[in-house]
Amino acid sequence: MSLSGSPPTLYGITNCDTVKKARRWLDDRSIAYIFHDYKKQGLDAGILRAWVDELDWETLLNRRGTTWRRLPESVREGLDREGAIRAMLENPSLIRRPVLDTGAARHVGFSESQYQELFG
Repeated sequence: MSLSGSPPTLYGITNCDTVKKARRWLDDRSIAYIFHDYKKQGLDAGILRAWVDELDWETLLNRRGTTWRRLPESVREGLDREGAIRAMLENPSLIRRPVLDTGAARHVGFSESQYQELFG
C-alpha cells in the first residue's frame, strides 16, 4: 500500500522478464497494485518529465535493450535531457522497467530486497 492510501502503480511492459518478476513478487504477497503497460497504454509526457525531474533521465534510459541498439547513432550520440525524453516517448521500450510509483516516490528496476524494504 502506498503512503497516499491508494495502491501503487507499476509501470512497464507486459512481456518484460523484470516486470514479470516484480508482478509475481507483488502477487505472491497479495499486495494490490495497478499495472500500466506504457507500450500499450502510452505514457503521458508530463509523467515522464516528472520522473526525469525526480530520477534523472540517465537513470530512466535503458541502454541495454535492442530498442537502444536500433536507434540511429545520430540519436544516441550527444543525447541530452530533451532528446532522451523525446526518444523515450517515441520508444517506450527505452524506459528502464519497471517503474514503481508508490505515491510518495518512484523506484526504477526490481530487486526483492528493495521491494521488501518498501512493502515490509
